[in-house]
Amino acid sequence: MWLAVVLGLMALAGWLLWWWNDIWYGLMVSFLSSERGTKLPPGHMGLPIIGEMFTFLWYFKFLRRPDDYINHKRQKYGDGIGMYKTHLFGRPSVIVFSPTATKYVFRADDNFILEWPNVELVGKNSVVAVHGKIHERLRTFVSRSINQPESLRRIACIVQPRMIYALQSWAERGAINSYKEIKKVTFENIGMFFASFQPGPKLDKLDNYFVGLVSGIRSYPLNIPGFAYHHGLQCRRKTIAIFREELVKRKSNIEVDGSNEPMKDLMDGLMKLKDEEGRHLNEMEILDNIVSILVAGYESTTLATMWAIYYLAKYPNVLQKLRDENMSLKKIKNEEFVTSDEVLKMKYTMKVVDETIRMANIAAIVFRTTTKDVSYKGYMIPKGWNIMLWIRYLHTDPENFDDPMCFNPDRWDVLMVAGTYHVFGGGSRICAGNMLARLQLAIVLHHLSTGYKWKLVNPDAEVKYLSHPKPEDDVEIIFYKI
Repeated sequence: MWLAVVLGLMALAGWLLWWWNDIWYGLMVSFLSSERGTKLPPGHMGLPIIGEMFTFLWYFKFLRRPDDYINHKRQKYGDGIGMYKTHLFGRPSVIVFSPTATKYVFRADDNFILEWPNVELVGKNSVVAVHGKIHERLRTFVSRSINQPESLRRIACIVQPRMIYALQSWAERGAINSYKEIKKVTFENIGMFFASFQPGPKLDKLDNYFVGLVSGIRSYPLNIPGFAYHHGLQCRRKTIAIFREELVKRKSNIEVDGSNEPMKDLMDGLMKLKDEEGRHLNEMEILDNIVSILVAGYESTTLATMWAIYYLAKYPNVLQKLRDENMSLKKIKNEEFVTSDEVLKMKYTMKVVDETIRMANIAAIVFRTTTKDVSYKGYMIPKGWNIMLWIRYLHTDPENFDDPMCFNPDRWDVLMVAGTYHVFGGGSRICAGNMLARLQLAIVLHHLSTGYKWKLVNPDAEVKYLSHPKPEDDVEIIFYKI
């Protein structure tokens, strides 16, 4: 009899643990919400504190079938309103997975604001963290610096010498790890354009620090030695120290000789930026924005280029069509460099770019936070909850894209269904460097397709999805000149 009682209590305790979050947050909505008679979206919120992290890791890390995380919920709870409640990364959350619901969140800026997880790693004063007029001013500056036609023309000239040299060195070596090599040349170009840093020990240190910083951004916020978040904080501190040294040196030069030269890099531009009252950014605002823009562009550019190499090796018919278009341009020009205007006009090349970014799904999730209780189709999303726009699923759902896991640039011959393609986010927070990202990838594709051939060393390598999608071998290739 005692055994039966113990087993019964254990079963009750297990049941309470399993449903604790659902019961607790459901009661909070019932008693504290400003709108009575509403309920949370369908779904399950998992265990206390831990939430659904184990389930999330099961699909992403162990099964390596990330799309089944949403498929499982659709099978269990139906499509409903395109949202499910959950508890992830230490916070009560709502997953948004349908085009309609995604469009609603992106457009309702007053209800859903951007709050990066572990924002202290990218900087609380950065363009990705601030709001209102400060955000508008910083975003306008960033867009003008890296995303407007004149800026793109200048950047195209800056990035190509290192690209061309890197490709030549790859061919001489024969076998390379494409992720590591792309990362190196990407960081050298970014270091030059952002702070005029030349290749060398300083840039190598920054490269190592950024690896740790980026890993910490998507980690659980435990500031304990041995955890990714703690390591990320240490890497940020060292990164800031390097940029602060450069900033202090430039300020000293201005004070000594009164230099007022035109902007030569992003740091110069941030130093000269003023608000409506003529106030300059302070030191921490400049440093936070340098770091945040580097974080946004560094890893994403590297991964997109790596995936382009991977897919073009897997789909030789696509590579041949790409080569034909780019060889036509090269024969007309008879020059080594290509301009941004020429590249962006190549229709098939830009379709390859868009298809690569769609399938790469580098920003698998975009975060927002509710500013107030939000009612959506009869359900309540409480103030302060985490909104997780599951962008990856928009791009891999067969309802949105025909045969979505097939690399098919020709799918872009027809208009996509509205709200199904959000590789650069959406709303007022859409990536300020979206054209720069597409341009850099297109330039790489031009030089790759017109001068080189390659094959995958491990064509069946498994893909790991955390912290970003990437084949386990980092796409090792045999690389040689045509």
